[in-house]
Amino acid sequence: MERVVLGLSGGVDSAVAAYLLKEAGYEVVPVFMRNWDSQLNNDYLGNPTINDDVCSQEVDYADANFSIDADWIATGHYARIEHHPDGESVMLRGVDNNKDQTYFLCQLNQHQLERVLFPLGDITKPEVRKIALEQQLPVAKKKDSTGICFIGERDFKAFLKNYIPAKPGKMVDIETKQVIGEHQGIMYYTIGQRKGLNIGGKGGPWFVCGKDYDQNILYIAQGDQNKWLMSDGCSVTDVNWISGKPPVGEYDCTAKFRYRQKDNEVSIHFNEDGTLYCTFKNQVKSVTPGQEAVFYQGEVCLGGGTIDKVYKNNEEITYL
Repeated sequence: MERVVLGLSGGVDSAVAAYLLKEAGYEVVPVFMRNWDSQLNNDYLGNPTINDDVCSQEVDYADANFSIDADWIATGHYARIEHHPDGESVMLRGVDNNKDQTYFLCQLNQHQLERVLFPLGDITKPEVRKIALEQQLPVAKKKDSTGICFIGERDFKAFLKNYIPAKPGKMVDIETKQVIGEHQGIMYYTIGQRKGLNIGGKGGPWFVCGKDYDQNILYIAQGDQNKWLMSDGCSVTDVNWISGKPPVGEYDCTAKFRYRQKDNEVSIHFNEDGTLYCTFKNQVKSVTPGQEAVFYQGEVCLGGGTIDKVYKNNEEITYL
């Protein structure tokens, strides 16, 4: 009997993944990771906007830190893997387009994928719930978790306040430069954020559109499609290509700059230093330095990297 190490989070997805693996004849060894501490403080201060849900670390942790003689590593992510006869492993989107989580898995490599199983990749979330109810799993009706992976059921802002001192400052209309309100601390807000600003008024909803860390100013603008949120290009660093081989020359594909964002048609230009410049066919809202840019060709997740700089009309947007 083949043995599988399964990352068990306490939610319905990983619980059903465990059930499906057992039904498929595997011996399942569940593991739980307690992996948040004050180190987050250093990470957030060093990189004001980071994507904490990129999950290759989970596979690395299970692979490197357990002396369990296991054949496979599994998680409850919604993604698929094809193992080709030539030895290459290809990661595909999960069949549930609403739950596809390949965005978070873009840093996986061939060594990791050759041993990974995603039992939920071929089913939808409603099917997962149905299985959990039929098997009377205690977590069958448990609400889906959101925010940072692996810190448990915590309020994100309250969690950060434990590690990053609050430093209130001015909330300024980037168009008029008028002070509209007060923010609780720049670190607690993300570009494009609407909820939690606690301001109203005529002209439509307000959105976070920029940050001045030196002056401790949070810039805001009105309107869902206001010009301050839009960009037409970005540079990307630390790019991981899942196949191990980057595309050659100018390359057209699609990209996501946030989880559950629709696919954006882009063209990639490769720089000599290994970074790339990504041009958007149409302007995209709320592309943010520190977030992940993940690239796709149809159903195949090609890989991704960290957004370094954002551009509009060939000029860097400096207020992000």
